[in-house]
Amino acid sequence: MGVPLNQTIKVGAYVLRQHLTGRKRYPLVLMLEPLFRCNLACAGCGKIDYPAPILNQRLSVEDALEAVDECGAPVVAIAGGEPLLHKEMPEIVEKILARGKFIYLCTNALLLEKKIDQYRPHRNFCWDVHLDGDREMHDQAVSQEGVYDRAVSAIKLAKAKGFRVSINCTLFEGADPTRVASFLDAVNEIGVDGVMTSPGYAYERAPDQEHFLNRQRTKELFRAIFRAGKKRGRVWKFNQSPLFLDFLAGNQTYACTPWGNPTRNVFGWQRPCYLLGEGYVKSFKELMETTDWDKYGVGNYEKCADCMVHSGFEATSVVDSVKHPWKLAKLALSGIRTEGPMAPEIPLDHQRPAEYVFSRHVEQKLAEALAKPAPAEAAE
Repeated sequence: MGVPLNQTIKVGAYVLRQHLTGRKRYPLVLMLEPLFRCNLACAGCGKIDYPAPILNQRLSVEDALEAVDECGAPVVAIAGGEPLLHKEMPEIVEKILARGKFIYLCTNALLLEKKIDQYRPHRNFCWDVHLDGDREMHDQAVSQEGVYDRAVSAIKLAKAKGFRVSINCTLFEGADPTRVASFLDAVNEIGVDGVMTSPGYAYERAPDQEHFLNRQRTKELFRAIFRAGKKRGRVWKFNQSPLFLDFLAGNQTYACTPWGNPTRNVFGWQRPCYLLGEGYVKSFKELMETTDWDKYGVGNYEKCADCMVHSGFEATSVVDSVKHPWKLAKLALSGIRTEGPMAPEIPLDHQRPAEYVFSRHVEQKLAEALAKPAPAEAAE
């Protein structure tokens, strides 16, 4: 497993405490997006397409810490945009670590070699480098040649300096399972501490809408990847719940837990989740108490129909593993099943149709940004 023991124990105790106190909805991971600006323009993302007044905004150190304190999740994933463009990121990281949180700092690694000496290794800190497959796969995914080699070089440097390093691997339609298996072998050899993998989600602003996986194709792809690993006798270090990986292979029927990974970005608290921007509120309390959670998720909303992304279902699997530890023990003994019938799917008969409201929210936030005095420099 790629998850450190101290993190496993602390998160498990946190979940058990919520369960024993009867708390129905609680966060596991805060998705903190301190800025949208990025130094890449990936075809499957679209965040770089925000207007300049929005791209120039950032969360201050105080904003970031307030979100961490208000949310209370034990893990903070700092994403973006490209977080290393934020001048105050070292201070944000240092002060979140001082609060006893676990941090995964997501980066495309283009600036990592330049910035790495601004950070210090810490048992609760991990670089999370985006690598969507081997050299050709990744450079195609990020729409720029040479990025894979720079990322691998930065990973090796970070490991040499004593940092924990994981990779974030998003897979799309057309991914070859044998090739993905070879890629996972390669990152093992580099010494990566863990792999977080997930199918891509069809962001409505993403330039490329043709290469997102549906649920059936996702299950078939991950079964084939895990099957290839078994044939090779490989043990890959995933920093995810084994039950989530089992879910990706079609062996678990899970509903989404959208409140498990709440998002705080320059717009506010995003609802309902990291993947859908259908409204923003000013506080975490307001997010939890005023969001109509039953309107979202597979079987409830057309936009969610094909989603199997970690930010929606990892929390579900973690809670399941704490409530039903024997499922985890059984999976540890037998491994992920890659043959035979799949678990029943959630029916889509009664899902409500998609509402395309994101552009309206962007226009509203743009108007607010233009009405304010010019912000301090957002990034380098």
